[in-house]
Amino acid sequence: MDEMLWHKHKWPETVEKTIDYPDEPLYAILDRAADDYGQATSTIYSGVTRTFAEVRDHADRIANFLVSRGIKRGDRVAIFLPNLPQYPPIFFGILKTGAVVVTCNPQYKAGELNFQLKDAGVKAVFCMDHPSFTPTTYEAAKGTDVDTVVVCTVKTELPRVKAVLGGLLGRIPKSPYHEEGTVFYEDILANYEPKAPKVEIDAAEDLALILYTGGTTGTPKGAMLTHRNLYANIKQIGEWSQLINEETGKPGKFKPLGEVYVGALPWYHSYGLTLTMVASYDLPGSLICIPDPRAGDPPMSDLLADIEKYKGTILHCVPALYAGIVNHPNLDKYDLCSITACGSGAAPLPPELAKAFEASTSATLFEGYGLTETAPLATANPALVATRKFGSIGLPISDTYLTILDIETGKKELKQGETGEIAISGPQVMPGYWNKPDETAEVMRTINGRRYFLTGDIGHMDEEGFFVISDRKKDMINVSGLKAYPREIEDTLFEHPKVAMAAVIGLPKEDGTDDEFVKAYIVLKPGETATEDEFLKWSKEKMAGYKRPKTVEFRDSLPMTTVGKVLRRELREEELTKKGE
Repeated sequence: MDEMLWHKHKWPETVEKTIDYPDEPLYAILDRAADDYGQATSTIYSGVTRTFAEVRDHADRIANFLVSRGIKRGDRVAIFLPNLPQYPPIFFGILKTGAVVVTCNPQYKAGELNFQLKDAGVKAVFCMDHPSFTPTTYEAAKGTDVDTVVVCTVKTELPRVKAVLGGLLGRIPKSPYHEEGTVFYEDILANYEPKAPKVEIDAAEDLALILYTGGTTGTPKGAMLTHRNLYANIKQIGEWSQLINEETGKPGKFKPLGEVYVGALPWYHSYGLTLTMVASYDLPGSLICIPDPRAGDPPMSDLLADIEKYKGTILHCVPALYAGIVNHPNLDKYDLCSITACGSGAAPLPPELAKAFEASTSATLFEGYGLTETAPLATANPALVATRKFGSIGLPISDTYLTILDIETGKKELKQGETGEIAISGPQVMPGYWNKPDETAEVMRTINGRRYFLTGDIGHMDEEGFFVISDRKKDMINVSGLKAYPREIEDTLFEHPKVAMAAVIGLPKEDGTDDEFVKAYIVLKPGETATEDEFLKWSKEKMAGYKRPKTVEFRDSLPMTTVGKVLRRELREEELTKKGE
C-alpha cells in the first residue's frame, strides 16, 4: 500500500497497513470456530447457550434443507428476523448452499417487505412465529418468487420451564395461523442431516449478501457484497482493534474466547451484522442475542441487565443508544465494568455524548465510519485513547484509501484541508447495486487507477490524516450563500447541559429565494425544562449568526430509523406540509 498522510502521524504502530485476505468463502469462519473451539459458547439468549459446534450443526442442516427445496448457487434467500439465536445458523446455512443472503428489517410492513422480496428475486424466507411477523411474511410473499417460508419460534431457544410456562400462559409470541406448506425451523433440525452441499465459491466474485439501503432518500437499493468484501472487512476490523494489554502495557489484538459481543444493533443492518454477529465467529467470541435493545421498564433496562449478567465486553451502538444508556434513570444500579471496547457509528457521535458515556462507565468509546456499500467499516479512531480525536471519524483502516472530491462533479481531487465529498476505495467496497447499473455508475469513480465509491458525505482531511465529516451532501443548509452543516450545529447543542438529543434542519425562507434558515428540535433530559428564548440566547454565545437556530421546538422524541439515525427528511416534510408546500 502507498504511504499516505494518515500513516505518518498517529497510525497505530502495531497495526499493519496492508494485510492478506483468505481466498475462501465467508462461512469458513464458522467452520474454523467449530473445529477449534467446538464446545465453547457461541450464542447466549435468555439463559440458554449454544456452542460453536451446535451452530455449525444447525447451519449444515439448514443448508441441506434449502438444497432439497431447490435452492442453488446464486439464488437469494431472505432473513426476516430480529436478533434471535437462529439468526447465525440461518445466515451461514444460506451461504453454505452458495445462495445469497438478503437481510430484511423485521419492522417492515407487508408492502415494504414485498418490494424487497420482489426486487431481489427471493425464493425462500425465514421469519419469526409471531402475530405480526408471520402474517406479514405471507402477505409480502404474494406475487413474488417465494415458495418456501420457514417459521422460527423463540420457544425452542428458552429454558424448558420458561418455555412450558410461557406456552401455557400465552406469553410466547405465536402467529394465529400458518399457511399450508409452512416449514418449521425445529422440523428442519429434526429431519435433515448436518450435511452441507459441496459448492465451489469464488470469494472475489460470488455474492454473499444483498443489503438494502435504508430508503430514507427514496427507493431502497440493494448493495451487493461479495464473500471477499465481508471477509476483508472482518480481517480489517480484527487488525485495527487493538487495546493496551494490562500485563504487557503494549497494544494487542483481542484473544479467542476472551470477548463477549453484545448484540444490541439489529443484524439486518450492516453495522450490527458485520461488527458484532459475523465478527463473533471470526475471533471467535460469545454473542449475546438481544432482539430489542430498548426493551424493559424503564427502556433499555433489559440491555443493561444482559451486559451485567453475561459480562459483555464489546459493545457497538449508535449515538441514540449511547444517549439512552447515559440518561437511564437507574444506570448506577448496573455493573457495566466488563465493557472494554465500544464503537459508535451509523450516525454522528457528538463529542459531549461520548464524554458523558465514558464518565458513566469504565469503557472507552471510539467513533468509526462506514456505509452499507463498504461492508461497512472504512475508517476508525485509533483504539488508543492518546491518539484518538473526538469529533473525527478517524483514519482509513488497513488497505483503505479515502480522498476528497469536488462536490459539483465528484471527479476532481481536492487538497488536504479542503471540504468536499468523501470517496472510499478498498477491498470492502461493493461491486455495485443489485440490478441498477446506472445508479452504480453514478457513485463509482476511477481515480489514479483506484476504484472509489462516492459516499454522499461532505468532509475534509486534517493535517494528520484524520477525516472529519461536516454532514450529508443532501443535508447542507444554504443560509444566504453560506453552508451550514446540521452535524456541527447538533454537536454544539449537545454541549448544553439540558439536552438529551438534538436535530437540525434547513427550511426555506418566505422571500421567494433559495435561502434557508435553521430550525432545531430538542429532546430534554428527564426532569429538565427550558424555553425557546433560553436556547436562542445560548446559541448566540456559541455559534456564528448563520449557523444559529432561528426557531427551536421541544419534543419528547425524534423520528428515527430502527438503527438510530434521525430522520431529518421526515422533520422537513412535516414542516413543509404545515406550510402547504
